[in-house]
Amino acid sequence: MKLNQLSDNPGARKSRMRVGRGIGSGKGKTAGRGGKGQTARSGVAVKGFEGGQMPLFRRLPKKGFTNVFRLDMSDVNLGRLQAAIESKRLDPKQTVNGEALVAAGLLSRVRDGVRLLGKGELKTKLTIEVAGASKAAVAAVEKLGGSVIVKAPKPKKEEAKA
Repeated sequence: MKLNQLSDNPGARKSRMRVGRGIGSGKGKTAGRGGKGQTARSGVAVKGFEGGQMPLFRRLPKKGFTNVFRLDMSDVNLGRLQAAIESKRLDPKQTVNGEALVAAGLLSRVRDGVRLLGKGELKTKLTIEVAGASKAAVAAVEKLGGSVIVKAPKPKKEEAKA
């Protein structure tokens, strides 16, 4: 078999209908859009309109809000730190901070800061500089003689007042 002999199964591809090309085509005049009115026009689609019935988004109760001051932290678990140390991507003698984690490939970017979490097992003494840490993570690092320095996370950039 050669490349020029390859073809689809019969009926696998359906050619598109060209609409609005005369009444003899079967899709002429209104081009399948029916009669006149709002739905025959372009750019008009009433989303959420239920024919006068109270729309779903108005029937359901409003709930919650978005906190604009919430910090978007990058999480790192102890197990991933240990795996990076064993694969020689992190140097345990240096202070482990956000930039070191990005360079080691554990994070793609730091965002508003790094939060240290206690999942996994750490076997190496480390000095870690983060914006937040769980109690379990701090206890696990200090048990090995290491230290966790918790610095304040960087504040959100002030919106330009116009």
